[in-house]
This record gives sequence, structure tokens and C-alpha cells, in this order.
Amino acid sequence: MEDFALIFRKPGADPRELPEAEVKQNIEKWTAWFNSIAAEGKLTELLLRLDRSGKVLKANGVITEGPFVEIRERLLGVIVISANSLDEAIETARGCPILHLGGSVEVSPFHHVAIPGAKPAYR
Repeated sequence: MEDFALIFRKPGADPRELPEAEVKQNIEKWTAWFNSIAAEGKLTELLLRLDRSGKVLKANGVITEGPFVEIRERLLGVIVISANSLDEAIETARGCPILHLGGSVEVSPFHHVAIPGAKPAYR
């Protein structure tokens, strides 16, 4: 089995601006999808969900408000799954709720890198 990063992106509105009932429904869909991957023994790491409050530090030292100012799609989060192949990982990604909300899932092989002296956050 190999590890694959599933990277979630979505154009458009801030999810905090959605009606509460829609937010709850979306959370339920995501939870069900994560649980189905975990039940198959494929959910390796539930890494993160990004907030809009971040900033971007550029090479020239300039800091901009939020990482979403200059791009059309916002990066919403990342998980790592295990699969036998890229095609199998794509099949798993097909169930992602972001696809029904106009978003996308990037599926990419994930390589763990050992950094001497660093403590791994997961595993």
C-alpha cells in the first residue's frame, strides 16, 4: 500500500457565510465520508482543515492577508489515505463531499520525509 494526499480546494464563498443548517449537513457528509474511509482501513492521517485567517509571507518579506487573495480556489484541507494505486486513491476521492459543492480533490502520492531531530506530528 502507498500513501496518497487528498488535497481539497473550492472556489467561492466563505463557508462561515453559509446557513447553519447547510453547514451542519456538510459536516455530516464529511464525517460519513471520513468514517467510510476509516472503516476500509485506508484513512492514514486526518491532517487539517484550514481557516481563512492565515497570512502569506512572500520571498521579498511582504505579508499579505490570507492565502486566498491571489488565487481563485481556496485550499480547504488535506488528508492522507492508503491505497494500492493512484487509480484506487482516485476512486476513494470520488466520494468526497467537496465534489458536490463545486470543489476539487487533488490526489497525489505522499512521501514521508524523516528530518533528524524532528518529532513527527502523526503516526
